[in-house]
Amino acid sequence: MNRTPATPLHTAPALDVALGEALANSLPRPPGELEALQRAWEPPKGWRRLTAVNNSHIGVYYLATALIFFVLAGVLALVMRTQLALPGNALVGAGTYNQLFTMHGSVMMFLFAVPVVEAVAVWLLPNMLGARDLPFPRLSAYAFWAYAIGGAAFFCTVFFGASPDGGWFMYPPLTGKEYSPGIGADWWLLGIGFIEISAIAGAIELIIGILFTRAPGMTLAKMPAFAWAVLVAAFMVIFAFPALIAGTLLLELERAFDWPFFIPARGGDPLLWQHLFWFFGHPEVYIIFLPAAGMVSMMVPVMAGTSLVGHRAIVAALIAVGAISFLLWMHHMFTAGLGPLALHVTSIASFAVAIPSGVQVFAWIATFWQGRVRMSAPSLFLLGFHFIFVLGGLTGVMLAVLPFDWQAHDTYFVVAHLHYVLVGGLVFPLFAAIYYWAPLYNGHQLSERWGRWVFGLMFGGFNLAFFPMHIAGLAGMPRRVYTYADGLGWTLWNLLSTAGAYVFAVGVLLCLIDLVRTLLRPHRDHGNPWKADSLEWLPQGDYGVRSIPQVASLEPLWARPSLPQEVVAGRHWLPGTVFGGRETLVTSPVNAQIRHLLRLPGDGWAPFVAAAGTAGFFLLLTVAWIVPAFIAGAVSVAAMLVWLWGSDRPPPAPMATIGDGVSVPASAFGTASHSWWATVILLAVDATIFASFGFAHIHVSMALDVCPPPGARLPAGGMWSVALLLAASALMVGAVQCLQRGRQGLLRLAVALAMVTALGALGLDLATHLQAGLDPRANAWSATVAALVAWQGFHALVLLVMGSYVLVRSWAGRLSPNARATLDNTALMWHGTVAQAIVGMALVRLLPALMSG
Repeated sequence: MNRTPATPLHTAPALDVALGEALANSLPRPPGELEALQRAWEPPKGWRRLTAVNNSHIGVYYLATALIFFVLAGVLALVMRTQLALPGNALVGAGTYNQLFTMHGSVMMFLFAVPVVEAVAVWLLPNMLGARDLPFPRLSAYAFWAYAIGGAAFFCTVFFGASPDGGWFMYPPLTGKEYSPGIGADWWLLGIGFIEISAIAGAIELIIGILFTRAPGMTLAKMPAFAWAVLVAAFMVIFAFPALIAGTLLLELERAFDWPFFIPARGGDPLLWQHLFWFFGHPEVYIIFLPAAGMVSMMVPVMAGTSLVGHRAIVAALIAVGAISFLLWMHHMFTAGLGPLALHVTSIASFAVAIPSGVQVFAWIATFWQGRVRMSAPSLFLLGFHFIFVLGGLTGVMLAVLPFDWQAHDTYFVVAHLHYVLVGGLVFPLFAAIYYWAPLYNGHQLSERWGRWVFGLMFGGFNLAFFPMHIAGLAGMPRRVYTYADGLGWTLWNLLSTAGAYVFAVGVLLCLIDLVRTLLRPHRDHGNPWKADSLEWLPQGDYGVRSIPQVASLEPLWARPSLPQEVVAGRHWLPGTVFGGRETLVTSPVNAQIRHLLRLPGDGWAPFVAAAGTAGFFLLLTVAWIVPAFIAGAVSVAAMLVWLWGSDRPPPAPMATIGDGVSVPASAFGTASHSWWATVILLAVDATIFASFGFAHIHVSMALDVCPPPGARLPAGGMWSVALLLAASALMVGAVQCLQRGRQGLLRLAVALAMVTALGALGLDLATHLQAGLDPRANAWSATVAALVAWQGFHALVLLVMGSYVLVRSWAGRLSPNARATLDNTALMWHGTVAQAIVGMALVRLLPALMSG
């Protein structure tokens, strides 16, 4: 075969398959090709492992850290269960118990549940998709280290009595300065806030990786169910987590500067926090469950030895669950005094979400029924998952019935339901995955005999621990109490729950011992011990697969048994390294047609330093070390700029040969660039935070008898600010055109003028608010206006940094028509900031008129 197209390889799917078949039958690879590939992907050794960015290393770090937090949160739970084992127990006092309760929930939800599903995705997905790595390896490393460093510091507050004590949901007014004067609440607000930033960074990485780095031929219809589940969950992160970031910012502003967003006496509303928190909190349950369900959909057909029943129905169900979950946030507010329409809509949605969830359960059962199940450890955990999760789903339907929820809402019945859903929906699939995918690490399986004991202890212990809580709750035991009196009929159920918790813990401990023992064994080829059908079971190295396979089936290893040998022989795409570094292929989002070569960065210190600086900024602010905090923030920004400096560079050659005579472009820009789309997703996150601030302003305004309230005035004008903002956006459009024409001088002038114009517009808007006498401490309405203005002020600083960076790159000769991602992405951020500023000005100035009209 001798094809060398002069244009990008936008081939039809049938031609892609034909080219892949031709490659599979090609001549042996040239000598030294594999060695060059191994050199390019050689991992760091010793303490330099901290610099690793490869998914095969970061994913393992991620998983290990998440499991450590799981154990730590479990220890806190055992202390709580010991305290509640008998009435009148005095093991811990009320204040300590509240800290334990808050930290247990916060660590489980924020430091274990969401990170562990992202960790599994980071580790598995590139290999499952046939890619060499995720498209932004340094972003993955940054997300992990920010999570690990910040999470460790947050957990250590337990040892100093400085932990938050307002519950993992942190409801005001109990978490306001009046009732929580210490720094415990600040640790939660600032600590959890940047952990959410880490989760969002991971979600952006996963979305772009799934959509743009799949193996050629792996269309959306042929994409594994786990990839679909992670894709849906990652999009949910993009639109759910920003609401919590906005809420934590508002509550911290209230605590630090007395801006009364949630103080009723000054026009605030504690329910505003509940709306923002649960708009994140209930989708989060499905953000946790959907990737776990995706893992189940990968394991069930393999353990049954047959194809997954209803693959398309399962994909549709995943999307439906993700969409419906955003209608459920008021499910947790049935007793908060909402209107009947909101209650009924949420109740209907609570019933409706059970339908797509049930579709998946019935598809898994049908797959088991159709095949011949191997009763090994993964199968046992999968069956246990079905039993526990279905029971949790049934109690969820019960709680969707409004009269029943009003009776059970603040009882241990809800605690039992929550754990049946989360432990059944995540922990049991996770442990099934540990037994199933462990051989990918070093080729060794965990002990089957130990696995049966582990399952028996965990399954029996879990049901013994949490099923009695249903009965205790129906008997009237309220949640969040640290002790209770004798003679209430709760003693037996609490004693059983405590015994079950310890049995469950022994099962977890046995599994972790076996896991460590197995992973310390010497490395060997993992083979395909389960005779699985998906690409992660291809022979792997630090570089992933030797050659990226051409995919023609949903079950590639079953459809083409010779594929492992072909891949190892380098008979598919990109069998070596084209330019001597780390590389993978970018394919089209829908049909997975080859688009261009993507050069990936190597290991380095910048992501670790940036993460440490980010963690330091937030954590030092918590203890009011303002100057060191801003120094840490500056270090973080500098490290990010260092890693970005070398990322957008022209390729050594315009075309790259990825097979026998087959060439593709070596770079891309604009909408063909993966980084352009990543910026679009980042703008969606940014817009959702802004929308949450806007919702807060609308919520507070609608509660007023007169808007604006007495003592507050609307800012005058605004048209000049709008005109300047539009001019700044137009200047950035001109800068992009100047780059295309090679006019660097005009480009720099346009960017400089855009910076001055944008800053002038935002400064003029701030001046009008100050002239109107804006006082954020006076009332909640003024505080929400100030929050909108402050958000735009933050964006002004971001634009200043980005614009300056563009100018420096232009002066250094690092901007060119074939290395323009920096300018393209900066222009996108510019347009997004302008749009937000204009909407914010209109919202503040026009909402009172609309309400009075």
